[in-house]
Amino acid sequence: MKSSTHGNGARSLPRLLFLFADDRFFWSHRLPMARAALRNGYEVIVATGVYAFGEEIKAEGFRLIQLDFTRKTRSLFNELRAIREIRSTYKKEQPDIVHQVAIKPVLFGSIAAVGLERRPVINALTGLGYLVASSSKKASFLRSMVWRIFRSLLGGAHQRVLVENQDDRDLVVSRLAVPENRVIVTRGSGVDIKEFPESDEPAGIPVVALAARMLWIKGIADFVAAAGLLRKMGIRARFVLVGDSDANNPSCVPREQLLEWDKNGQVEWWGHQQDMPALFKKVSLVCLPSHGGEGVPKVLMEAAASGRAIVTTDVPGCREVVRSGINGVLVQPRDVQALAGAIEHLVQDAQLRQRMGKRSRELAVAEFSEDAVIRQTLTVYDEMLHSFRPTLKPALEVGN
Repeated sequence: MKSSTHGNGARSLPRLLFLFADDRFFWSHRLPMARAALRNGYEVIVATGVYAFGEEIKAEGFRLIQLDFTRKTRSLFNELRAIREIRSTYKKEQPDIVHQVAIKPVLFGSIAAVGLERRPVINALTGLGYLVASSSKKASFLRSMVWRIFRSLLGGAHQRVLVENQDDRDLVVSRLAVPENRVIVTRGSGVDIKEFPESDEPAGIPVVALAARMLWIKGIADFVAAAGLLRKMGIRARFVLVGDSDANNPSCVPREQLLEWDKNGQVEWWGHQQDMPALFKKVSLVCLPSHGGEGVPKVLMEAAASGRAIVTTDVPGCREVVRSGINGVLVQPRDVQALAGAIEHLVQDAQLRQRMGKRSRELAVAEFSEDAVIRQTLTVYDEMLHSFRPTLKPALEVGN
């Protein structure tokens, strides 16, 4: 990696710092963006809790700063310690651009930066998840608190807020009072349409898969209940859950519950799958009955690129990927009967599934390309760098 300073100590490359709670989320969702930034003349720092990919991150040529930071809410003392740690990192590293990704890093990073020298900040709200989708008293309290803090901290001229769908944009503008010209809609992390090629369905009994973190708000219980209804109706299909339980999320489905469903034959649980392109080749139909709070679900973009029909819910983010009746079916969240009916319709009609799958691929290529998202984000970086750090310019290197 190029040095970021000249011999006299003057910085030669603009310094971009990513703030994540979890290195696994960075690796799965923002690795291509970080690679592109490095390739295009930025020194890249990844500040994150490290759980699985520390050595891989360093091997990419990024500088890794390990933080005592998790997505799960802990004691107030530990949360304040995490904020102090982030503040110390910002003071020491003096990044030229900060890219904070997901609600907790945006919240903690914004609090940590109060009183420090202003610098360009990208706040990526990657779906509002548990705060929006959960109706629990805890979620209601956190929602009220987070909204108040965001209203006071996210509207500065040196900041941009990235959201993944129009509904979230409207919410950020209306509820958080962020000026419209500082809110930008991107399609999440996009999808690599070469890594996820269109493929034929597997032969045999149709396989219906829900691939996601195993969270109740993803509609896991609805999927299991729909599978039970369809089995009683004599519908021949395999119903599969793909993904791990996420103990750091208050909406997690316990591992014991997943094992019980699998043992009893209610659904199959395949656990975490590293090779997602290979997974979609084993699947006939993709389902995500989310309760809401999504950005643009990466799994739906990947399923579309792979040429699969999709059944999902008519909630922000999901409806950005599925055009009901065109490349899949939208149903109302928490409506098990409607979910079962949509799955039955597509399981029984292979030709319709295949037609919808082709339209999915066309949509992914036209609207969800990873390259387009990267170009859009690099443009935001460069514009903010020019406005707030005019003496620094990335040494652009065109290419993959």
